[in-house]
Amino acid sequence: MNINIREYMAADAKSASEIWNQVVDDGVAFPQEKVLTPESGDAFFKEQTYTGIAENSESGEVVGLYILHPNNVGRCGHICNASYAVRRDIRGEHIGEKLVLDCISMAKKKGFRVLQFNAVVASNVHALHLYKRIGFTPLGVIPGGFRMPDGHYEDIIPHYYDLRKDADQ
Repeated sequence: MNINIREYMAADAKSASEIWNQVVDDGVAFPQEKVLTPESGDAFFKEQTYTGIAENSESGEVVGLYILHPNNVGRCGHICNASYAVRRDIRGEHIGEKLVLDCISMAKKKGFRVLQFNAVVASNVHALHLYKRIGFTPLGVIPGGFRMPDGHYEDIIPHYYDLRKDADQ
C-alpha cells in the first residue's frame, strides 16, 4: 500500500469521520464519547490548525488521519497536541508512524516548538512503543486518568517531543 499524506478537504468528511468514530467506539484511546457526523466532522477537522489525511494513492481511499492544534494559549501557545486515527481493518501497517512523522514535520512548519500528548492510555502498547521509537519522552503517569468502556480506570502516560530536535535550537 502506497500512502500519501495530504491536507484535509471537505470531500474527506465522511471517510475521516468514520475512521475517527472507530477509535471513539473502541473507547481505549480518545477521550471523546460522542461520534461525529459528516457535518460535525467537517467542522471539527476544519477548526484544527491542520488535519492530515492518509490516503492510499493506489485506490484513493482515506485510511487514516491526524489533527494538530495548540495544546494551550499565550505563553504556552508554542506547545501543540495531536491525535491519530487509522482505519480499524488496516492497523498494524505502519500508517500511524507515517502520520506521526508527518505531524512532527507539520508542527514545525506551523511554528510550534513542542508536541505534547496529554493522554496516552497505558494499555495502548503499540502507541507507546511507536512514540518511544520516534523519540518522545514520557512525562510521568496519571494514575486512573482514563475511564475505559467497562468503567474501570487506566493510567495515562503523557509524552512530549521537542520539535527543535535536529535543528539549531
